[in-house]
Amino acid sequence: MEKKKKTFQMPHTYIIIFGVILFAALLTVFIPLGKYETREITYMQNGTEKTRTVLDPDSFQYVLDENGNKVTKIAPLFGTEDFGGQGILNYVFEGMTVGDKWGTAVGIIAFILVVGGAFGIVLKTGAVESGIMRVIALTNGKEILLIPILMVLFSLGGAVFGMGEEAIPFVMILVPMFIAMGYDAVVGIMCSYVATQIGFGSSWQNPFSLAVAQGVAGIPVMSGAWFRIPMWIFFTTVAIVFTMRYAMKIKKNPKLSVAYESDEEYRSEFARKGQEMPPFTLGHKLVLLTVAACMVWTIWGVVSEGYYIPEIASQFFVMGLVSGIIGVIFHLNDMKVNDIATSFDKGAADLLGAAMCVGMAQGIIIILGGTSATDGTVLNTILHSISEGMQNFPPVISAWFMYIFQSVFNFFVVSGSGQAALTMPVMAPLADLVGVERQVAVVAFQLGDAFTNFIVPTSGCLLGALAAARLDWGKWAKFQIKFQAVLFVLASATVILGVLVGLS
Repeated sequence: MEKKKKTFQMPHTYIIIFGVILFAALLTVFIPLGKYETREITYMQNGTEKTRTVLDPDSFQYVLDENGNKVTKIAPLFGTEDFGGQGILNYVFEGMTVGDKWGTAVGIIAFILVVGGAFGIVLKTGAVESGIMRVIALTNGKEILLIPILMVLFSLGGAVFGMGEEAIPFVMILVPMFIAMGYDAVVGIMCSYVATQIGFGSSWQNPFSLAVAQGVAGIPVMSGAWFRIPMWIFFTTVAIVFTMRYAMKIKKNPKLSVAYESDEEYRSEFARKGQEMPPFTLGHKLVLLTVAACMVWTIWGVVSEGYYIPEIASQFFVMGLVSGIIGVIFHLNDMKVNDIATSFDKGAADLLGAAMCVGMAQGIIIILGGTSATDGTVLNTILHSISEGMQNFPPVISAWFMYIFQSVFNFFVVSGSGQAALTMPVMAPLADLVGVERQVAVVAFQLGDAFTNFIVPTSGCLLGALAAARLDWGKWAKFQIKFQAVLFVLASATVILGVLVGLS
C-alpha cells in the first residue's frame, strides 16, 4: 500500500487566536506592568478644533509594590476580581463584550451580523445573480478591465473617507461576480477590501487615521500631500498590477487558486444555471437600485454627517428590508413574507464565525491588560521598551524600525485612530530624538497600520470580508504572504525615501 503524503494543514483562525492568547499570557509572566499619565491635545481638522486624550511619553513608570519592586500580574486561567474579571479561558466572552456600539468588539460584531443578514435578504431575491450575468454579457471578454476600475474606486474610498467596514457588503457582490467570470474569491477581496486598505494607508486626507496621527504628532493636519498623493498612486498601481497578474494566472488554471475548493459552491451554482440566461426583471432592477441607493446614502452619511458603525448598520438593514419587500411584491425567487426573516437569519449565520473571531481577537488585548495608558499593563511596558531601543540607531534605520514596530503593533491594536492615540505620542518625540521628521513618523504609522490590516487574524474587517467570501484565513494568508512581502519592501523604501528627501 502506498503511504499517503502528509500535507501541512493551516490551523483554523480560532486555533491561531488561541495560540496568540497563550503567548500573551506567557508575556504576563515575565514583563512587568507599566503606565503613563495622559494629557489633552487639540488640533484643527477641516476648520474644526478637535480634542483627544493621549499619553505623555515622558511620564512612563513601572508599577511598584510596597517594597519598590516591579510588579508582574500573571494572567489567571479564569477571571478573578484582582484581574478585572478577565482570564485566559474566558477570553471569548470577555472579548465579545468589550466596548460599545461605536466600535471595538460589541459594535463590530453587531455590524457584521446586521450587514450579513441584510445581504442575505438581497441574495435571496436573486437580483445579484441576475445582475452578474448581465455584467458578464456586457463586458464581452473584457472582464479584466473591471479590476483597475474597481480598485481605483475602492482605494479612493479608503483614502478620502477611511472606508473599511463598508467594503464587507461589496465583497458579497464582487466575489460571486469574479468567480462567474472565471477568476476566484481572492480577486473579489483584492478589488474591494484590500483596495480600501491600500488607500487607507497611503492617504493624504484620511480622517480616521492620518488626521488623528498628524494631530497627535503636532504637525498640520492633512499636510504633506505632495508626498502622499504620489504615494497613493504608486501603491494603488502596485496593487492593481499584482491583482491583474494573479487574475490572469487563475483564469488560465483555476486550480492554482487557494480558494479553488471554497469557490466550488459558487461554480456549481453558476454551472447549474449557466445553460440559460436568468431573467432580469423589473423587480431585480429595483433591488439592485436599492443596493446602489444604499451605497450612495452610506458614502454621503460618512463624508457629510460623520456616520459610523451604528448608522451604517441601520442603513444596510433598511436596504435589506426594502429589498425583501420588493422580492415579496414581485415574487422574486418565489419569496414569501417569512422568507425575509429566514434569509436574514441565514445571512447573519454565514458571518457568525467572523463575528466570533472579532471577540476572540479582542481577548488578546484583555490578557495584556487593555489599551488604557493610565492603567498598569504589559502593553504599555512593551511600547516603552521598544521606543527606548530605537534611540541608538541612525535616522534611516530608526524610521524603518518605526514602520516595523507599527506593523507589529497593529496585530494588537487594529483600530487606526486607537493605534495613533497610543503610539504617536511616543513616536513623535522619539523622531525628534533620533533626527527623523515627525511627518516621516506619521508615514511609518500609516503604512504599518494599514498594510497589515489585510493579513492579521485580529482584524474584524478582514475576517468579515473573508467570511463574506467563504474563504478561510489560513488559505487567504497563503496567498497574501507574497503580497505582504512586496508591500513590506516597497513600504520600507518609501519610509527611507521620506527621510532622504526631508519630508516635513
